[in-house]
Amino acid sequence: MKKYGLIGFPLSHSFSPAYFKKKFEDLGIEDCEYKAYPIPHIIEVQKLLDEHVLGFNVTIPYKQDIIDFLKEMDPCAAEIGAVNCVRNIDGHLYGYNTDEYGFRMSLLELIGDSFDGEALVLGTGGAAKAVFYVLKELGIPYNIVSRKQDCLNYEQLTPEIIDRYKLIINSTPVGMHPHNDECPHIPYEGISENHYLYDLIYNPAETLFLRYGKERGAKIKNGADMLILQAEKSWEIWNQP
Repeated sequence: MKKYGLIGFPLSHSFSPAYFKKKFEDLGIEDCEYKAYPIPHIIEVQKLLDEHVLGFNVTIPYKQDIIDFLKEMDPCAAEIGAVNCVRNIDGHLYGYNTDEYGFRMSLLELIGDSFDGEALVLGTGGAAKAVFYVLKELGIPYNIVSRKQDCLNYEQLTPEIIDRYKLIINSTPVGMHPHNDECPHIPYEGISENHYLYDLIYNPAETLFLRYGKERGAKIKNGADMLILQAEKSWEIWNQP
C-alpha cells in the first residue's frame, strides 16, 4: 500500500483525507491511502518516515517548521520560505510549495488578467508567504496588515485606506470553522462593487469577511478552488519520475 498524508495540528476538520479518498475511488486506485497525521510537535514527522509515507501535505502550524527536516527545497518553495508539500525519496524529504500554484490559478479566475489595482493582504503566516510571491510575480503592488512591526496594523485602517486597495486577501485563520462568527477587524464600509475579496479559508464556504464584502457589492472567492488545485499539484509531484 502506497501511503500519503497530511501533517498539522489540529486536523479535526481537514479537507484532504476525504478529497483523496474520493479521488482514489473515482480513479479505481486501490493501492493508495491518504491519512491525517495530527502531530502536536514537528519532531513527530519522523512517524511518517517510520511508516514509509511517500508524500504528505503540510498545514498550520508547520509550513515553516518543516524546512529544518528537508534535504532540499525546490526554488519556488525556497523563495517563498514555506513548504506545504513534501516528497519522501528513500528516507530523504524534499519540499515544495503548491499553495503558490493553487492561489495563482484561483486568483486569476477571480480578478482576470487585466486587474491593475493594489492588494491588501491580511496576515503574514505560511500561507501569506505564497500570496506575497504570487502578487509579486503578477506585478500587483501590495501592502500587509499585521500585528508585526513594519506593517500596517488593524487600528490604522480607515475606510479611505480600504477603498484604495481593490483586492483584499485574508490569509489569516480568523473566521475559520468553528469560529464562524469572527472576521478580520477592518472597516468594511470602505468596500464597494469595485472590490475583490479573497479568503483562503474554505470552511465555512462563506466567511463573515466574504459576506460583508458581498453585501457591499464586492466580488468574492473562498479558498476551496485553491485547495483542490494545490492538492492535484501535490499528487503530480508525488508521482513524478
